[in-house]
Formats: sequence, structure tokens, C-alpha cells
Amino acid sequence: MPAPHDPRLVAREKVQFDNGRGERLAALLESPPGPPRACALFAHCFTCSKDVAAASRVSRALAARGIATLRFDFTGLGNSEGDFSNTNFSSNVQDLLAAVDHLRVSREAPQLLIGHSLGGAAVLAAAVDVPEAKAVVTIGAPADPAHVSHLFASDRDAIERDGEAEVSLAGRRFTIRKQFLDDIEGHGLAARIRRMRKALLVFHSPVDDIVSIDNAGAIFTAALHPKSFVSLDTADHLLSRPADSEYVAQTIAAWGSRYVTIVEDGGKRPRVADGEVLVRERDHRFTQDVLTDRHDLVADEPAGAGGADLGPSPYEYLLAGLGACTSMTLRLYAQHKKLPLEHVEVRLEHDKIHAEDCAECETREGRIDHIRRRIRLVGDLTDEQRTRLMEIADRCPVHRTLHSEIAIESEQDR
Repeated sequence: MPAPHDPRLVAREKVQFDNGRGERLAALLESPPGPPRACALFAHCFTCSKDVAAASRVSRALAARGIATLRFDFTGLGNSEGDFSNTNFSSNVQDLLAAVDHLRVSREAPQLLIGHSLGGAAVLAAAVDVPEAKAVVTIGAPADPAHVSHLFASDRDAIERDGEAEVSLAGRRFTIRKQFLDDIEGHGLAARIRRMRKALLVFHSPVDDIVSIDNAGAIFTAALHPKSFVSLDTADHLLSRPADSEYVAQTIAAWGSRYVTIVEDGGKRPRVADGEVLVRERDHRFTQDVLTDRHDLVADEPAGAGGADLGPSPYEYLLAGLGACTSMTLRLYAQHKKLPLEHVEVRLEHDKIHAEDCAECETREGRIDHIRRRIRLVGDLTDEQRTRLMEIADRCPVHRTLHSEIAIESEQDR
């Protein structure tokens, strides 16, 4: 079976559209196995292309999680028409808005705008002009487009003197003209960031040696709430390690579900009442969308069992419910009793065992479900306090439910 995020699980469609100057831009639309839950637009980094590893991995991972994602080449880069030397930050923003228009006509306007490096700055500049967009994500983005000028600082005098110069960027030669310098100097993003009034997620690595993390602070400060920041720890600027881009995609999918309007079968997100859970097929295999009144989750089976591994399995959700309830119950009790409990971790495993191997079980024949729960309590606790906390763990509501008689009433919903 295909592994998670295998290209065979994601539909890839080559796309072309015109920018405002009559040039054809090349793009790639990656769609999920079933109906997309939302659309996103990804803008790549300076002098990169839509096929740079970070753009490819993030887009594919988002598509595998139900978010159709379009990534495209800016003018003069990758497979797009045009002369790169005639472009600037303003033309990048125009290209991005042309991509939005293409999605708006061909599918639906993107509710999620994602930009990497200078593409992140372009997304911030364009977001005000995309009313359908509900959320914006930047990855290693500069707070000011003029920041990129440091990449060719040694050639700046020649550019100013001769009107242009050939510079080396990421091992390739590009012609940079004075109009590019003049254009990037004329863009202040702070005001546009404050005006966009969309949810913002800022990714940045503290060891980014291309765009310093100070830029993330400036972007975050300029934005209004809701806004979030995620440190990429040891990641490099280009997210060259697959694990880093996969983490970014996972986080975007989880965070974005709070803000985007999930689209199913051409309609709006179905209404789910408070306290109700709606589970519905996504791909007519194992992948299931799990909706509550406020949250959107995915359940699936591992690839080895025939699933796409896009989310936890049903039994993993069962263990997660017990583990979460256990940890919450212990925390509430510790706070109430003012115990020095610093941290709680709960590890759970499920399997089947022979009933005769369970001394406490009433069933004596056949096989029974067995859940192993290991609880780690961190803090300066006495032996008596630890013993009491372990007793309290067995009193969590989900634990009691699993031990009590459960009546499940099924009826056909027409």
C-alpha cells in the first residue's frame, strides 16, 4: 500500500494562468484523495521555484490532509514566462493576486495564504486584497522586503552605478536592476499587516542565518490577534530536512482548521451541535472526517492496514480520550489540594490478552481487551501523595465509563 503522503495519494495537476502583464505562469495544484476541505495558496522563496523542497513537501502534506494547495512560479522563475530582471516585489504581489483569481474562477478562492521567505512578505502584502482568505501563514519571512538586499550587498554599488548587475544567489546567476532596489525600499509591511485582520501564524527558526528571527518578532508585533508563533527550533531557512517541512504542514493543517470554513461536497461545513460528534467518510476507504461543533479532526488506519495514515486510528482516539481525561483529572486534583505536581505524562497501549491472564477480570474464558496505562508524575511529591494521585487516576470520567455498563443505541438517520 502507498505510504502516507505518497504521490499516489495526492492528485497533481499542472496549471497555467496569466499574470496582469500577459505572461503565462506555471503552477501545480495538489488535491486530496477525496473532496478538498479547503483551498490554500503557497508562495515560494526569493529566486526559488514552486518545486523547491519546502514548497513541494508542505503542499503535498497539506493536500494529504484534505487541503487542496496551489503553488506557482513567480514571473521569470521555474517554468513561468517573463524576464526575472524585470520583476520586483510589486510584481510578485501582482502574480500572487493573479493566482488567487485563477483559484477563485477554477475552484474556489484560497482561504489559507502561505508564504516562504520573500513569498511570506508577498503574502502579507497581498492578504488585504483577498477578502476570502481567513488565515495567513509565514515561514522564515522578512518583516520588510528590503531585507533581501543584504543577499547582494557587495554588488549594490555596481547596481546603483550601472543600473544593473549580475549577482550570484544560491549558486545561480541573476540580473538585479536598480528598479528592483527602488521597489523593495518603497514597501512598508507593518501597516498592511495591521490592516489585514486575518488569523496569522508565524513560523521561524532561531538559527535562520538568512532571515533573522528578529523579523518574526516584528511581524508578530505588527499583527492584531488572533496570532500565533511557532519556533522551528533547529530548522534551516529552506526547511531542507523533510521532518521540518512535515512538521510545518501538520501544524498548519491543525491550526488552520480553526479558521477556515470547511467545504464538503460543494456545501458549507455541516452543523454539529454542542456535545455531538459527526463522523463521515472522506475517500470511501478508511479516512474519516471527525467534526465537533468547534474542531475538525481526521481518523484513519495505518498504510499497512490499507489506510492512508492521515490521522490516528479509532483505537488510538480511544486511548487518547482516556489519557487526556487521566491527565486533566490529576491536574485538577493537584491544583485543588495544592500538591507540587509539576508535570503529567500518560502513555497507553491497547491489545488483546487471554482472560485467564487477568486476575482482576470477571471474564474467565476467551480473549479480552487490555489497556496498559503508564503514568509519569513529575514533582517533589511524597510517596503518600503519589499513591493518592494514582488512585485519583482511576476516577477520571472516561476511565469510569470504560469500566461501567455502556448502552449504545443505534438508529438509521435518513
